[in-house]
Amino acid sequence: MADRRILRLEGPDTRSFLQGLVSNDVNKVQDRLVYAAILTPQGKYLADFFLAADGDAVLLDVAEALADDLVKRLKMYKLRANVTLEETNLKLRRGTGDAPEGALPDPRHPSLGWRQYDQEAFDDGSDWDAIRVAHVIPETGIELTPDSYLLEVGFERLNGVDFRKGCYVGQEVTARMKHKTELRKGLTQVEIDGTVPVGAQITAGGKAVGQVFTQSGGKAIAYLRFDRAKGALEAEGTALRWPEAPAD
Repeated sequence: MADRRILRLEGPDTRSFLQGLVSNDVNKVQDRLVYAAILTPQGKYLADFFLAADGDAVLLDVAEALADDLVKRLKMYKLRANVTLEETNLKLRRGTGDAPEGALPDPRHPSLGWRQYDQEAFDDGSDWDAIRVAHVIPETGIELTPDSYLLEVGFERLNGVDFRKGCYVGQEVTARMKHKTELRKGLTQVEIDGTVPVGAQITAGGKAVGQVFTQSGGKAIAYLRFDRAKGALEAEGTALRWPEAPAD
């Protein structure tokens, strides 16, 4: 069960405050979960989270490991905005079967099922790693690190970034990567003959070309330099194959 902290932001400036900070359009929160991230001014990842409407307030669902730093950053940006930020006793409920009343679809991918916030935690035992590997869905603290850029880790595909919402911290770098450059690095799925430690270096011809992360069922999520990941790939002596590798 992922360890999460559920925060509540409330006050007349809540949505405009968040809108100027996060990667997605907060106005969508009225009828759905919104997946978003907060970035450094240089466009690098700080934290990812889900936003949900709670009356006029907004719930923020973030990994426990990132919660303290995120709270400090939100308070730093708050300045004179009329927003209160408090912790709640709510817990995450999630599953991939029939959704209970009040649950909302996980916006990243239909295979991730539903999420709900209540007084008791619940997880239906789905193989979340297998689902994430199958659809190349990054996880906080594993594939998502302080070196991550949103587009390299698939946030556009995962409905985590909106290019029409206006400015937010790190927006210029993200927009430039979208419109002016071709991605040369990013997450992709590879086949792997065995298992290796998470974060193991991938080499091609003796040169580093990426890293292996979550693994399940002979496949893995890998971060690759697309232009260099050619020929035989390996990580700590274990063979990998990238079906999308460009021809030599």
